[in-house]
Amino acid sequence: MYNTPALFAADSYKLAHADMYPENMELLFSTWVPRSDKIARQSGRQLDGDNSVVFFGISTALIQMQEMWDEWFGQDVEDVLEEYAQFHKDFLKVPATQVQLDRIDHLHTLGYLPIKVLYLPEGTVTKTGVVQLAVYNTHEDFAWVTNYVESLLSLLLWKSQVVASIARNYRKECEKWATRTCDDNLHVDWQCHDFSLRGLDAFEAAETGQVGHLLYFNGTDTLPALFGARANYPGFQIADYGSVPAAEHSVMCAGGQASELETFERLLKHYPSGIVSIVSDTWNFWDVLTKTLPTLKSQIMSRDGKAVIRPDSGNPVDIIAGNLDAEPGSPEYKGAIQLLWEVFGGTTNSKGFKVLDSHIGLIYGDSITLERASDIFDRLAKKGFASSNVVLGIGSFTYQHNTRDTYGFAMKATGGIFGGEEQALFKDPITDDGIKRSFRGFVNTFQDDKGEYYTVDGLTFDEASNHPESAFVEFDFNIDGIDAFCDLWDEIKERARAVL
Repeated sequence: MYNTPALFAADSYKLAHADMYPENMELLFSTWVPRSDKIARQSGRQLDGDNSVVFFGISTALIQMQEMWDEWFGQDVEDVLEEYAQFHKDFLKVPATQVQLDRIDHLHTLGYLPIKVLYLPEGTVTKTGVVQLAVYNTHEDFAWVTNYVESLLSLLLWKSQVVASIARNYRKECEKWATRTCDDNLHVDWQCHDFSLRGLDAFEAAETGQVGHLLYFNGTDTLPALFGARANYPGFQIADYGSVPAAEHSVMCAGGQASELETFERLLKHYPSGIVSIVSDTWNFWDVLTKTLPTLKSQIMSRDGKAVIRPDSGNPVDIIAGNLDAEPGSPEYKGAIQLLWEVFGGTTNSKGFKVLDSHIGLIYGDSITLERASDIFDRLAKKGFASSNVVLGIGSFTYQHNTRDTYGFAMKATGGIFGGEEQALFKDPITDDGIKRSFRGFVNTFQDDKGEYYTVDGLTFDEASNHPESAFVEFDFNIDGIDAFCDLWDEIKERARAVL
């Protein structure tokens, strides 16, 4: 699966840490915490002051970790030790005689990764500052392994959590405006469509990270996410998700500008039923709305389905809801939804908002941000239109322009046992603003009677690892099989959507 052996799936400085820890260290306990939502707020990926983070992706991360380490344990020990020694010589410039091979030989002979992972059930939503996961070693000879796997675990986990948390914020915004302007929220499952695939930084980001979008929305064009979810989450059904036939600019250009009307006619004829999406701003979007579509009205209205118009350039708020700085009465001033209403009409719902006829719709998938989505819904409502009149494509600007720091994720050692004595470990840099201050000692996360999660530190190791009221579930690499920690997909999705 990967070219890198599991033993080297780490930052290089991890290689020396086993020599740096006190010799009497028997156990190391580390925690995973989203420390801050500061970057998420600054980047416009969060509204309404909600500093919540979705814990998601641990099943995929543990599966990948186990597969990597199982492959390493399956290698011949002589080859493993030779590679380890040669790497130190070539990369770290350490003479072979100074390389400590005993602990690597001992780990390989053990035959399994000696750590236990405590974690919240997938789909759990917590505030920042709550410990969502803890790791500690299960064999006293391998306390160094706890934080050795930090790099890999962080790498495999943060992206899925960021995507899921951002998708949740979009879901919240859609639900809010559905409550205000629509008779129901049945459209919300399909209101935000994942368009991010081509702009992601790696195929794995699509196959694992973008599964987070599927927790909150059923529409996606990122096909690898479907197969990643199906492989790692029992009960996931591709049939529960979907997309539609959709034209792109190459299709429209191939027909020629002079024959744009004929291209529309050909596409509508080829798809006599169901939903078909037609990109409509290859040349003059306003002419399409005011000239082409009126010509095609009878053909569109006679279809057993919906023709979806897709603008793809300009300011999406102005294009959809109208540019108030444009000439009054002009197409630009009215915006796409009002122009579609003037051609196709529709109904007025029980809350007094206009809903386009079911044969016509609009999707916009370029330069959508959470703030712009909110502005679109707000301006449509002020013009008397329900939020359900538009579907938004969410692309790589939203899902790719993130880092581990978007929610300040960090895995830090907080407790240890040295010569049989429990000791609190913590960091509290005087030069920091408080975000990097860690928990002290052994910790556990609990749920109060209102359903909120909170973390308590300063516990004994037994209280942290074996508390009857703990919210954590656990996975032991020596005991549990790959399927042991895989919740059913519908349970994860229900857990995630229960807290909006």
